[in-house]
Formats: sequence, structure tokens, C-alpha cells
Amino acid sequence: MSIDQQHAPAAAPGPAPTRPVSRLQALTTSRAPARPTPAAAAHTLASATSVLLLLVAIGTAIHEPLLIPPLAASAALIHSVPALPLAQPRSVIGGHLLCAAVGLAVHAAFGNSLWTAAAAAGLALGTTMLARTPHSPACATAVIAVLQGPAPARFLGTLGAAAVLLVGAGVLAARLRRSVAYPAYWW
Repeated sequence: MSIDQQHAPAAAPGPAPTRPVSRLQALTTSRAPARPTPAAAAHTLASATSVLLLLVAIGTAIHEPLLIPPLAASAALIHSVPALPLAQPRSVIGGHLLCAAVGLAVHAAFGNSLWTAAAAAGLALGTTMLARTPHSPACATAVIAVLQGPAPARFLGTLGAAAVLLVGAGVLAARLRRSVAYPAYWW
């Protein structure tokens, strides 16, 4: 026995190797999540729709309806997959505000075009990842900030309030449902 063999770690016992899955089995076997119960689906539908209708009413009243698409995507995450890191308050609120700031900065530096909007979305995604606040719907917020060129204080205030409202609605919906824990963490 060589010295290398004497000092090599022993192979860890583990499960026996499984047979390879045939291509047909791989195509017909789903790894999708389980279907929700009708009650869970109805609860998600009602809670997400309620908060989005409230946001539409507010957005219409203050003339900011273009915030609805990214906020709708955020609501979908909060109400349908509340355990995901993307759905946590830190990511929802921080992600939207960071992406808006990136979008506003890109607009100020380079103007509004589809090219700068696309660049802002990419920069915003990278920024949220570095800040540990990943929230993919917020990339659309950066695009809106570039294309609209809104007044920064009003835009950030409105967006921050809307993101807090989304999180609050998620907390309330989880408390009412009782079988869902939201949030998994706050900050």
C-alpha cells in the first residue's frame, strides 16, 4: 500500500447507485410542485387580486398606473410562493427601491430609450444580487423609471409605499390562511 493510499479518506457509505432513468421516464415524470388545494388557490386568488385592485385604484388616483406590472409580479410571488427568497420583504421592498434608483440614475445619465431601459434592467438585477435583495419583478421597475423619467422623490415614495402595502397584504393573507408562514424573514 502506498503512502497516498494510506492517507486517502475512506469512501463514505451511501445509497446504492440508482439505474439511469430512461429518456421516456424523464419526459413523463414531473418535478413540478404539487397542485394546491382549491381552498389554497382561491385564497391566493382573492388576496393577490384584492391588493392589486387597491394598487390600481391608488395608481389611477395619483396617475402612476405603470407601476402595476412589476407590482403584480411581486404580488404573484408573495401570494403563491411566499417561502422563496424573492418574495421576502427585504427583496420586495429593497429590490424595488434599488432598481428604481438604478433606473433613475441611468435615465439621468443616458436618457430614455429602449437601449438604456434594457441596460438599466441588467444593471438593476446585478445591483440587487450584490445587495442580497434579489427580486426579478423589480427589474421592470428600472425599465419604467428609464422610459418614464418620473420625478424621483414622488416615484420612490409611491413605489416604497406600494411595496410596503404588498408585503403587508402578504402578511395579512398568511395570518388569515394560517397554513402559510410569511415572511420567512424580514431583513
